[in-house]
Amino acid sequence: MRRPVIAGNWKMYKTVKETLHFIEQFKGLVGNSNHCDIVIAPPFTSLSAAVNATRCTQIGISAQDVFWESEGAYTGAISVSMLVEVGCRYTIIGHSERRQYFGESDEMVNKKTRAALSANLTPIVCVGETLAQRENGQTQKVIQAQCRQGFSGLTAKDFSHTIVAYEPVWAIGTGRTATPDLAQEVHQFIRCLIQEEHGGIVAEELRILYGGSVKPDNIKGLMAEADIDGALVGGASLKPDSFAAIVKF
Repeated sequence: MRRPVIAGNWKMYKTVKETLHFIEQFKGLVGNSNHCDIVIAPPFTSLSAAVNATRCTQIGISAQDVFWESEGAYTGAISVSMLVEVGCRYTIIGHSERRQYFGESDEMVNKKTRAALSANLTPIVCVGETLAQRENGQTQKVIQAQCRQGFSGLTAKDFSHTIVAYEPVWAIGTGRTATPDLAQEVHQFIRCLIQEEHGGIVAEELRILYGGSVKPDNIKGLMAEADIDGALVGGASLKPDSFAAIVKF
């Protein structure tokens, strides 16, 4: 039985003060929620404060990105060792906004994923198609390419420490959400791809999250699908009450 994951990606929102205020409220709302893994991904500047504020709780802290080199002249980059030092347990990799605005390729996603795994960080690796790609019937082709290239060289052991997030780009921050059956179709396709490459056991144990305008009123329907193992939540994770409602799906 795959343990669900509910992860909140705060993107470029919340100062340290706002982060601490959120966590103080949120902890009281999800104190008895032991049915899933809860993850929060605040901005880099709030990571240390978030880790300290969630000690002795079931809430794990994630970075929103990471670089693949261990150190060097890479202005603005953050290494895996830096994330581990502050207490991160996860890092998001390959989010569509990183791909769109910062030119990240599948090759870069692969390097970042390998780096995260080498440091015992759990990568939450994002894949997904644009609206144009979906309308042109290219969804499976795009997802297949992202998975094949992004996960190239990963072993069965690596996949046991990896989470995949399917996020249709056309549904991120737009208010449009893939219907549960549409999301299930892509999740099942991703699991089949992993099965072809690594076998049934690895595919069956892989946790695949849905991301794309997830809200308290649609999480239950999504979670009822066989291959949807949780959610990567954007805007609805910025308020303690709405994120807690999603956690309690």
